Amino acid sequence: MATALSTFGTKHVCRGVGRLTDYVLVKGEGSYISTDCGRKFLDFTSGIGVVNLSHCHPKVTKAAQDQCATLVHGQVNLGFNKPYLGLIEKLLPVMPHETLDTFFFWNSGAEAVEASIKLARMATGKQNIIVVQGSYHGRTFGTMAMTKSKTVYGQGFGPLMPGVFTASFPYWHQMGVPQSTNVDDLVVKALYELELLLKQQSAGADTACIIIEPVLGEGGYIPAPKGYLEGLRKICDANNMLLIIDEVQSGFGRTGKYFAIEHYPTVRPDVMVMAKGIANGFPLSGIVANKALFDKQAPGSMGGTYAGNAVSCAAGIACAEIMQEDKILENVEARSKQLLDMLEEVKTQKSTAGLIAEVRGLGLMIGIEFNSPTSPYTPQVNGKQTPIKISSRVQAKCLEKDVMILTTSVFETIRFIPPLTISEAEMKIGCDVIRWAIEEVAREG
Repeated sequence: MATALSTFGTKHVCRGVGRLTDYVLVKGEGSYISTDCGRKFLDFTSGIGVVNLSHCHPKVTKAAQDQCATLVHGQVNLGFNKPYLGLIEKLLPVMPHETLDTFFFWNSGAEAVEASIKLARMATGKQNIIVVQGSYHGRTFGTMAMTKSKTVYGQGFGPLMPGVFTASFPYWHQMGVPQSTNVDDLVVKALYELELLLKQQSAGADTACIIIEPVLGEGGYIPAPKGYLEGLRKICDANNMLLIIDEVQSGFGRTGKYFAIEHYPTVRPDVMVMAKGIANGFPLSGIVANKALFDKQAPGSMGGTYAGNAVSCAAGIACAEIMQEDKILENVEARSKQLLDMLEEVKTQKSTAGLIAEVRGLGLMIGIEFNSPTSPYTPQVNGKQTPIKISSRVQAKCLEKDVMILTTSVFETIRFIPPLTISEAEMKIGCDVIRWAIEEVAREG
């Protein structure tokens, strides 16, 4: 339902900003978000993985309000600001490795990714960057070149930043093999192709780093296999390259650990990128690495007008305290099981059998991939033509029932990113709607 304000927005907001809906969002409270036309949605997007601790969490809101009355802009190149240092104090104990002890805060995830590349190039004295197929790292000029999940993010903006090379990621659909292919075989093939890349395209002597999301986000919510990340670590060590772990979407409890890389305890990041859930909606991002790496940079080479804003850092401190005090990770574990159990049931039940190719994810970063008629392996399911555009149709039906979800990747995939604080009752509401939507699409064919 269009309102005067949404019509105004359609006319004056740039066309390049894609939107799920044209609703005007006016209020967020807990797991719900409301519009100016009176609709209220159960939010299974969390603002694309940002408001992990729910919309307008009272403690985060108060921390920001109090800071606004004290110091709003303590510019980082003029001196330290207290919340900036306070946030470092809160984050140091939860770092996934003791070598991660020095921080730089910026504003957005893409900026933080670029900061990590600046650090890698300066620290190694090398230029080239290796990313993986299906990756998403941002839409700034540097990160457009590094994003390999969809062409729309860089289409028409070339020439893009040079020196970026793409390695295979061990995901059956991208590698063009059946879903039943053994994961270990995919890992062996992907690592072999990476070794070839270093011999044929970008020598280790010219390559500064490999950057990877431990769970592909825009690429389809695919957790990296353990053996693959371990292999990347070994290859980086053998070639004097840095391993950068991009936790922009997967960090701050989203996967059931404080950071997703904790699911892989044998894999040490040289640099880790953070954003989204760090401040629950306030613009803040950062990178963390060992002090010896950062000390290779000259004073003045890093900074930014709004970098490490005091209000955002104050919100980040409150988020860190909530994570500890409210047993957030315990709730993630329980609600993850609740959602995964429902999806696995739908996958195998008679009315929807053959529709879902895979249920995957960690914590409350969960994806389902549907079979597609365009896949050479699933043009038919149970003797019938595989339905078209399943993911967008399921998404539309969920919106009809006031549940907001998102699709992702170039494949038929839906991602579920509810707040980490979602209650059992709210999760049941969402699960019931999602089940109904999938069953309806299956019935329609």
